[in-house]
Amino acid sequence: MELWGFSCVGSNMSLECISELTMDFKDAMQKFTTKIVDMMKYEKMFQTQGGPIIMSQIDNEYGPEEWQLGAPGKAYTKWAAAMALGLGTGVPWVSRFLTRKRLINQSHSANKGVKRSGKSFPGVEHKPKRIEEAHSGTGFTQSDSPAAPVLCRPLRYILDSRSRPGSWKGLLREPKYGHLRDLHKAIKLCEPALLYSEPIKTVLGKHQEAHVFNYKAGGCAAFLANNVANSHATVTFRGLKYYLPPWSISILPDCKNTVFNTARSWNELWLGQSSVAKMTRESSGFSWQSYNEEIASYEYNDNSATITRELMEQINVTRDNSDYLWYSTDVKIEPNEAFLKNGHDPVLTVMSAGHALHVFINGQLSGTAYGNLDNPKLTFSNNVKLRVGINKITLLSVAVGLPVSFSCVSPLFHGVLFRILLVWSQENLTILTLCLLVELTQNVGKQFETWNTGVLGPVTLKGLNDKQRDLTWQKWSYKIGVTGEALNLGSLRGSFSVKWMQGSLLARNKPLAWYKTIFDAPGGHDPLALDLVSMGKGQVWMNGESIGRHWPAYKAYGKCDVCNYGGYYNETKCASDCGQSSQRWYHVPRSWLKPTGNLMVIFEELSGNPSGVTLDKRTVQSVCADIYEAQPSLESYLALADGKSAVPLNAKAYLWCMPGKKISSIKSASFGTPRGVCGSFREGSCHAHKSYDAFQKNCIGQQSCAVTISPEIFGGDPCPSTRKKLSVEAICT
Repeated sequence: MELWGFSCVGSNMSLECISELTMDFKDAMQKFTTKIVDMMKYEKMFQTQGGPIIMSQIDNEYGPEEWQLGAPGKAYTKWAAAMALGLGTGVPWVSRFLTRKRLINQSHSANKGVKRSGKSFPGVEHKPKRIEEAHSGTGFTQSDSPAAPVLCRPLRYILDSRSRPGSWKGLLREPKYGHLRDLHKAIKLCEPALLYSEPIKTVLGKHQEAHVFNYKAGGCAAFLANNVANSHATVTFRGLKYYLPPWSISILPDCKNTVFNTARSWNELWLGQSSVAKMTRESSGFSWQSYNEEIASYEYNDNSATITRELMEQINVTRDNSDYLWYSTDVKIEPNEAFLKNGHDPVLTVMSAGHALHVFINGQLSGTAYGNLDNPKLTFSNNVKLRVGINKITLLSVAVGLPVSFSCVSPLFHGVLFRILLVWSQENLTILTLCLLVELTQNVGKQFETWNTGVLGPVTLKGLNDKQRDLTWQKWSYKIGVTGEALNLGSLRGSFSVKWMQGSLLARNKPLAWYKTIFDAPGGHDPLALDLVSMGKGQVWMNGESIGRHWPAYKAYGKCDVCNYGGYYNETKCASDCGQSSQRWYHVPRSWLKPTGNLMVIFEELSGNPSGVTLDKRTVQSVCADIYEAQPSLESYLALADGKSAVPLNAKAYLWCMPGKKISSIKSASFGTPRGVCGSFREGSCHAHKSYDAFQKNCIGQQSCAVTISPEIFGGDPCPSTRKKLSVEAICT
């Protein structure tokens, strides 16, 4: 749960107003936090009540502002700490860089001590510390904290900004979810040693090393690392040999048996399998109606427009009431202009602070420009068609939020992010096993409202007889928002406030068009999503609820190569879908839909064809397992530790279809040296010809099944002395 506060808003507000707003928000924040805690108490969720929650967190994201603002900033964070402690949860509270005696200090750094901006916080060295996010590199040498190598480095290969354990539909994303779950379990087995001792480093090779933690009762846990990005290594540790894949860490809870390797994704349980999901068209051929915005209504002859002789910053004009701000001016063209005869149209150049810009000349769209994540500033420069007499130049500037931020934050506000983190003690997240590797984003900072947005100029016109005409300081008119926005066309009531066109009069591939349709909800329980690849940019509402902005016209750029996470991580690794829409499908919660009579409204800024819009469902088409023989598992380790087995257990391949579906066929199966990934497995140079038999016998007609990975199961060893694996894909229907 995340809560935002603010200590100031727009620059033209009085100090008294600022103080009043801050107090109002603090009151609301305290009420909301109290409500969540009371709900947990009512359900007896805290450990002191017999529940699983052993720790709660109030996350202080106010660090930079606290140091910059001085005493007022510190007073604000102290108030937050006191508010949390006053709620009486009965379990410890965690917070970053708050020095209250009863708060456990939380750090986003794996370095010893608690520092911010080079300053140490007094009176905290005697207290335990919790690392929430560690941006360590890939080698142990970057931190001498035992938690850093154990927790954070493995996750760099599990999580990145494009692929988290959960998908946009709230579904499990395999195999990452299962890999992360098993990492938690492996670290949990080592917890007593991690809490008791500091690591002892042992060199195993030129680029290989071991970090050993001792248990209080004797024995140890070890982490074996191979720091080579593109080749495996076999190392000797305490008299035994261990195979380490490239750029990986193996976890040995007893300094002997491997239970986990960060480069291997296996499925001890069904959750660890991978799958192939398919988007299936569920509803199409919607009966659309359209309503067009009138560009002329935004020109300065409208009495409701504001008129000045300068270009104004967008947020200061809109006060965040709309994403859109219109700029309009006149350009007079004399009959003797040379371009009218030679056909060399003038070039209009518009410089904007961001984030997107649509340029209209005499009511017709002339072009679009937009910035990007790294630099929201943009420049539109293109030839424009002008005629003799007065020409209307109309600019629609579009703001799309902070450059890199939480989507819930308005550009007008900044302040404190408070998050209550519920830490579970049952096998999942604990004080040691929670380490989320996140990409650094700009989500905190002073006075975001002072960051400029909109057309600030210069605006010039080149190619006229007078060479270059500067339009920056001539008369401009401004209007906030679009008509459909003011009429609330996305709502059921608002949708009746205008006359909609249909049939042959339906707008297609036109800018600033609104579309609506009525449809029935598809049956079933599979997640639903709108396929908007035929649209350009705008917003969508479902029964009055906004499902957010769409922008399929924004294409993913970069270099899409073969994916290999080995080596130092950067955000360009393993890029996919280069040249495709940055997002094509947009989630539609089934809870927002009625059985019949659902209203869908789309606002299209650029140009789009609504006949291409479909409502699709996401189905798991097939499930896969991809496992090396003798691959370590927790099941095998526990059997050895409990004395139930004298030798390591063979790995198993688990296949599991979603509820209501069963395995109908085996698409592919190969024990040997298969290649490819789930969805495109193929046989390698070594293949056991009875690879299919065990799965045909044990899995067909079942919702789930398990097959032991052993040469005997597949008719014998097809290539002795070769490291083999099993790759299998099953169809679920």
